[in-house]
Amino acid sequence: MKIYAELCTMLTIVPTPVGNLEDITMRALRVLREADLILAEDTRTSGLLLKHFDIHRPMLSYHKFNEHQTVQHIVQRLLAGEQVAVISDAGTPGISDPGFLVAREAIRAGVEVSCLPGATACIPALVASGLPCDKFCFEGFLPQKKGRQSRLQQLAEEPRTMVFYESPHRVVKALQQFTEVFGPERPAAVCREISKLHEEIVRGSLTECLAHFTAHEPRGEFVIVLGGKDDG
Repeated sequence: MKIYAELCTMLTIVPTPVGNLEDITMRALRVLREADLILAEDTRTSGLLLKHFDIHRPMLSYHKFNEHQTVQHIVQRLLAGEQVAVISDAGTPGISDPGFLVAREAIRAGVEVSCLPGATACIPALVASGLPCDKFCFEGFLPQKKGRQSRLQQLAEEPRTMVFYESPHRVVKALQQFTEVFGPERPAAVCREISKLHEEIVRGSLTECLAHFTAHEPRGEFVIVLGGKDDG
């Protein structure tokens, strides 16, 4: 039996697998099958996922380059009574992916918004790192250029475990910068391809992690978990 809160929800944030397709929940599949419209970061990528689970619902492209232009149209469809689901290429929308804006505008318009529990890369990486995870600081992607160094300097005194996302071609540079700012002995775990066939977690000091990925070409999606100041 569905509870009332679920019946009146019209915008649902739906996490999708970051790797293994078995990570999707039964509830997520049901919500996607019942949606009048699915907002997808990339309809080609999401189309493969939906096809795998035999889900055939209308999709609309919704990404960082068009979200400001399309969000009011989406809100109007919600106000008209449509059930809308939001998915990204992988993980939970809104966490370093589009999703925040449409959720905020729907709430402002009086639409019920719900987010399903489910896949994300940061939590498995954090918990598997072996570093303290009772309190942590999620930084996501650091600025690529402007503001990057100043943000790292601000985090130099951060006592909590920190979690960063990074692309494979910037991992070595990021580890070099971390070594300079946080010190070579600061503990870290560099996680790649979470929940995928070639999942790997390299644990040790920043110096050790840097040496590993200098010797082995970084490939895949990366999460860097860094110990806080008190762990150094």
